[in-house]
Amino acid sequence: MGLPAYLTKSSSTLKPATLLRHLRFMSNVPENTVYGGPKPQNPHQRVTLTHLKQKHKKGDPITVVTAYDYPSAVHLDTAGIDVCLVGDSAAMVVHGHDTTLPISLDEMLVHCRAVARGAKRPLLVGDLPFGTYESSSNQAVNTAVRILKEGGMDAIKLEGGSASRITAAKAIVEAGIAVMGHVGLTPQAISVLGGFRPQGKNIASAVKVVETALALQEAGCFSVVLECVPAPVAAAATSALKIPTIGIGAGPFCSGQVLVYHDLLGMMQHPHHAKVTPKFCKQYAHVGDVINKALVEYKEEVANGSFPGPAHSPYKISETEINGFMSELQKLGLDKAAASTAAAAEKIKMSVSSNGPAND
Repeated sequence: MGLPAYLTKSSSTLKPATLLRHLRFMSNVPENTVYGGPKPQNPHQRVTLTHLKQKHKKGDPITVVTAYDYPSAVHLDTAGIDVCLVGDSAAMVVHGHDTTLPISLDEMLVHCRAVARGAKRPLLVGDLPFGTYESSSNQAVNTAVRILKEGGMDAIKLEGGSASRITAAKAIVEAGIAVMGHVGLTPQAISVLGGFRPQGKNIASAVKVVETALALQEAGCFSVVLECVPAPVAAAATSALKIPTIGIGAGPFCSGQVLVYHDLLGMMQHPHHAKVTPKFCKQYAHVGDVINKALVEYKEEVANGSFPGPAHSPYKISETEINGFMSELQKLGLDKAAASTAAAAEKIKMSVSSNGPAND
């Protein structure tokens, strides 16, 4: 009997509770598992470009966080962040490189898919990594298509405002894919910028920031990131554009702000990360200190034998089963293993007696 016919018959002959149990057993997810999660997400309405346009029109700031994996995406989802950017900065923050250049498209797709599984509410934007869109418009469109189809993103972001980048942005938009632009400090261009240097600090550079942002708007971008530019320059660009600007190290006058998850949480205490953590980043927590403290405590408890104790040894075997198990071990000639089993069972019994009964 096919599933639709079965459901039709079941709905007329089974009580609701019984029907639900039947449906539950059809799931490919076990009802009871060794691990407790993940729990199904119950998100609010998904953020779309229409929502961002409405926020921009009303003057409500747009919140963006750059994240790279499932756990961080779930946190963004829970916090109600508007946009999650899966950035090529994963090359530095996650993979330990000194620049964003080494990360590949395949690596980016892994990050995109992980984030897409965790963030059900935010608009998802994936970076086009260096070397995957510069050669031609066809290459740019093909890469953007993969970011959406294979990565589960809603839109893409590309850096820079050269004529070829503008053409690429326009081609991607014409292919039906939403594009976020990126001007100011564009990390993929550090070889020509001379390093991670702020932009817009003189007249010519400031004008270029505004003109490039306007060109990206003309190409069809729905938003533009302004990175590491003086606040007055960002204010000028924001005023000149009809689309929202997202600032990162660009002052308070943009339409929204973006920070990297690890940076704003103060997660990374390693000297390498301290070297690449930007000056403009505010740390809203010092999670790295908490992580380090927890790891040290874990190491100490394993070393002194206090972990795992009874509370974290939840799986029980009855005394009858233990005796039978030891008998089988002895038949196999494993007398030492049988003795270890007996000693372990006795130790657990004494520990439970001294600490109170644990749940079976």
